[in-house]
Amino acid sequence: MASLPDITLAFDAYGTLLSTASIATHLATHFSQSQAEALAKAWRVYQLEYTWRLNSMGVYEDFERVTRRSFLHALAEAGLELGEKDIEGVMQQYDQLDVFGDVKGCLDGLRGKEGVNAVVFSNGTHSMVSNSVTGSATLRDYGDVLKNIVVVEEVGRFKPAQEVYEYLVGKVGKQAESQEQVGRVWLVSGNPFDVVGARAVGMNVVWVDRGGSGWVDGLVEGEKGKPTAIVKSLEEVVGVLERHYGSEAAR
Repeated sequence: MASLPDITLAFDAYGTLLSTASIATHLATHFSQSQAEALAKAWRVYQLEYTWRLNSMGVYEDFERVTRRSFLHALAEAGLELGEKDIEGVMQQYDQLDVFGDVKGCLDGLRGKEGVNAVVFSNGTHSMVSNSVTGSATLRDYGDVLKNIVVVEEVGRFKPAQEVYEYLVGKVGKQAESQEQVGRVWLVSGNPFDVVGARAVGMNVVWVDRGGSGWVDGLVEGEKGKPTAIVKSLEEVVGVLERHYGSEAAR
C-alpha cells in the first residue's frame, strides 16, 4: 500500500457500520414482518428529520431522546401500539444493531496500517455508540483499529451542520484553518447528507453505495457536492486510499 500521510478515517455509525434496518428483526417479535420492516424504515426517516428540524430551530436534544421520540412518531403513524416496557426493550435493542457484513473485512484491512487513525463519528450519544461498539461481537474485537469515538453531543448540533465536522477535524488533531490538514480527514459514510456536509468543509469522503444506485444528490453543484470516491463495499476503502495517495505521490 502507498505510504499514507497521517490521515484519519472517520466511520459514520448508523447506516455505515450499523444497519438501522436490522432493528426490524426485534420489531417482528411484536408485529408482523411487513409491519416491522415498514416501521423500521419510517423510524429512520423521522429520526433524521428530527435532527434536521432541531438544527434549523437552533435547539439540541441528545440523539437518545430523538431516537425514542421518532420511534413513537412512526409507531403512532402506523396505528400500532406498544406498552412502556416493550418500548424500553426496543430502545435497548437499538444499542445492539447488526453490523453490516462488509465491516469486518474493512477493519481487517486497516489493522496495522501505518499512517491511518480510524475513529467512529456519529450523531449518537457517546453512551449509545459505545454500547453499540462494545456490544457488537464484530466491533469489540477492533479496539486497536477504531481508536476513538467522536460524537456531536459535545457540539450540541447534528450532522450536517458545519460545526460538527470542524469539531471532528480538531478532535483528531488537525487544524480546521488548514485546508491541507482538513483534507487528511476522510469521512466514510453511507448517508448522502453526511457526505455533502463533510465535503462542504473540505474533507475527503468515501460514500458507501451498497445498493449501487449511484450518486444523485443535487443539493450542491460541482465537486464539493460529490463524494471523493464511491464504493459498494467497505472492503474497498483501503484500495481507495492506496489509489488516491499513490496518484498524489506520482504528481
